[in-house]
Amino acid sequence: MSASVLAAPDLPATTADPVMFRRVLGHAPTSVSVVTAATPQGPVGVTVGSFTSVSLEPPLVVFYCGRNSASADAIVNSGRFCVNVLAEDQQQVCAAFASRTADRFASGEWDLAAGTAPRLGGAVAWIECDVENSFPAGDHLGVVGRVQRLAAAGGHRKPLIFHRGQLVRLDRTCGVHVPTHSFDWWDI
Repeated sequence: MSASVLAAPDLPATTADPVMFRRVLGHAPTSVSVVTAATPQGPVGVTVGSFTSVSLEPPLVVFYCGRNSASADAIVNSGRFCVNVLAEDQQQVCAAFASRTADRFASGEWDLAAGTAPRLGGAVAWIECDVENSFPAGDHLGVVGRVQRLAAAGGHRKPLIFHRGQLVRLDRTCGVHVPTHSFDWWDI
């Protein structure tokens, strides 16, 4: 490969331009999840596009949401939450929990068992956590959870993806198996 192919293009300085920041980072696809909790006032939830694993030992995950989110505060104060990883056909659930809709839980089929964070039927995966920590992160709040229980849907459910400012689906025709044996860190 020639050096010209590897050379980075001239990049304009954009540290103060939020529009450019969002546009460029939009090229990194993210999963879409609804994080829920049970509170004395009823169930709460919020759509997040920034959820990831942190540690295997102990099993920790983190999500980020706006610092001014009442749902985020309620989730932290509840002490427990469930990350519902949305399936590609759950765009309406994503939209409901991303808005200020009064009854967000009217979208989708929810298990609202007393004392547990709501779980969304048909989701790709569920990760139930105890709040381990929370911290300010710029204009967002980071919430670290210690995983207590988790499960994944059977079958061939695919996740809902956010990419370049849009909700998209994985393209089934482009699926290619890539062995992970060369990723020592990947295998457990």
